[in-house]
Amino acid sequence: MNVKDIMSSNVIVCSPQDTISSTAQLLKKKNISGVPVVDEGKVVGIVSEVDLLKLLNIPEHGGLWLPSPFEIIEIPIRELIGWEDTKKMLSDVGSKPVSDIMEKDVFTIGLESSVEDASRSMSRHKINRLPVVDNGEIVGLITRGDIIRGLAGI
Repeated sequence: MNVKDIMSSNVIVCSPQDTISSTAQLLKKKNISGVPVVDEGKVVGIVSEVDLLKLLNIPEHGGLWLPSPFEIIEIPIRELIGWEDTKKMLSDVGSKPVSDIMEKDVFTIGLESSVEDASRSMSRHKINRLPVVDNGEIVGLITRGDIIRGLAGI
């Protein structure tokens, strides 16, 4: 089975000049988790929910933290101030072009490639989707879900 047999040919894309906010809205509206960034038919990047979540810059906490009695009073105020700063930061970031956050090293696959090759590439590079290109231009998209549906004969 080849990629062309199971790929989606109606690809939802965005351009490098689209704003981060409009791209996030596109993902939500179309209920998709990522989108190729295309300029004049050529794939120049890819944006996923992970790229958008990275904008939140949430530090990881190692271990258990127990607040002191004074901190219990301070926490709601600190969280309120932090939330206001976060909202402002997100509105500022949302107006920037998607080219600022897109993954520029995009792995693609050809129409005639096998589904096994697509699956190997996704596993090797830990990615969920591959733009399908023909003569350097995007013609489709194959996702993990497409592969599973193809193997199941759906």
